[in-house]
Amino acid sequence: MTQISRFISEIVPISQRVTGDGDESAAPEGGGGFADYALVSLHCLRIYLNTSYRMTIDLLKEMPQITGEIGLDAADLPAPSTLCKAFDQISMSVCRVLLRQSAQLHDPSKHGAIDATFYERSAASRHYCQRISYRVQKLKVTKLVDTDSQAVLDVHCSTNRKGSDADLAEQVARRNAGDLRSLSADKGYDKQSLRESLRDLGIRPLIKHRIFAPYDHAHNARIDEQHYNQRSMTETVNSAVKRSLGFAVRARSWFREFREIALMCVVYNIKRAVK
Repeated sequence: MTQISRFISEIVPISQRVTGDGDESAAPEGGGGFADYALVSLHCLRIYLNTSYRMTIDLLKEMPQITGEIGLDAADLPAPSTLCKAFDQISMSVCRVLLRQSAQLHDPSKHGAIDATFYERSAASRHYCQRISYRVQKLKVTKLVDTDSQAVLDVHCSTNRKGSDADLAEQVARRNAGDLRSLSADKGYDKQSLRESLRDLGIRPLIKHRIFAPYDHAHNARIDEQHYNQRSMTETVNSAVKRSLGFAVRARSWFREFREIALMCVVYNIKRAVK
């Protein structure tokens, strides 16, 4: 079995569980639409192949085994424009559940690390940018990573740099409080309110203090060095995702870009699981 076959054999059942329509036919019948799990699987496959909508459909027409895993025939494949419009139907909440399900393939260790990186927005013509006021050139993406398995547990996206990294970390940690035992981060997340919030959630903060007084050395000496040093896994994961799936997003609107980033993390998790 090829790697792409192993990938599609994992993403299809996950999509069926998340969307809850696994019993439906993937192809439209009697004027109906495509099943949600089929569209989600096709979009994840598009990101896996790192191609455009049109090229994805063209490639799938030559891969009957892969389309058969989804429950489609070559004649049933949607038009590129249909697949593009269907991306708006995938909510961010569904993407987060997909991400959580894909992370469970790695049996997370409950020791997480968090860090931010930037993704380029795909190049567009100057006329297009002026017409839609397309000024933001980069997306700020904060990823929560399991330090043992290097699986992405959660992701937060933003089109601006306002607000502190510590506040974003608290928001992400609160969403994943039941799955974390400790959270490590670099000194950019040094904020006492974040540490207190993590402790209230039952999460041990592994964030070194910036040195302003002698007692800061004492605080840092008490940190579990073994787990704290694993915070660099976030940088490893960020690099791996960009090298394998691209450093830029293809979507134009911010809400589609957020979903694309989340699905990139889903694809990354499954790719690691099927190696």
